[in-house]
Amino acid sequence: MLNDQIQKLVNNLIQIEHVSTTLYLAMSAYMANQNYTGMAKWLRIQSEEERTHMLKLIDYLTDRGGVVELQELPAQPKEYGSPLETFQKVLEHEQFVTNSYRQAYNYAAQTDQQTAVIIQEFLREQIDEEAQSQKVVDRLKIAGDNPSALLVMDQELGQRAAGPAAGAAPAGG
Repeated sequence: MLNDQIQKLVNNLIQIEHVSTTLYLAMSAYMANQNYTGMAKWLRIQSEEERTHMLKLIDYLTDRGGVVELQELPAQPKEYGSPLETFQKVLEHEQFVTNSYRQAYNYAAQTDQQTAVIIQEFLREQIDEEAQSQKVVDRLKIAGDNPSALLVMDQELGQRAAGPAAGAAPAGG
């Protein structure tokens, strides 16, 4: 059985992942409306990964006898600017998520080792999440306003395939 503070902490992480899912889905729709179908696909896959994270946390909480408290989701913007501006927002959001997991881990490591282990899996994945987002931002900066370069980037991002989410493979896998 989880204590109230750990239950609240995990519910907060569930909310963060839930918001992430809808944020990336809204960004995907925006990019699709701008005819950047590859970027839209990349963001759609990102949305699904965040949903998988949310579901894993829900399962963990219920498996430990906790109560899931899904909260209302904030409305997402309809526009995100240029591809570069959109992916800068992705990077900023991933940095926020990393910081949230880091704070949660610091608390859980002192009070509930099992929860700390689960959070650590997500922290490991956040290294890749931030690195991928940073790479896209850096490459979009290089592309600038060059339509040909943006289309090449769009095609490249459209080749992303869905991969395993945190906890779906052994650590490091």
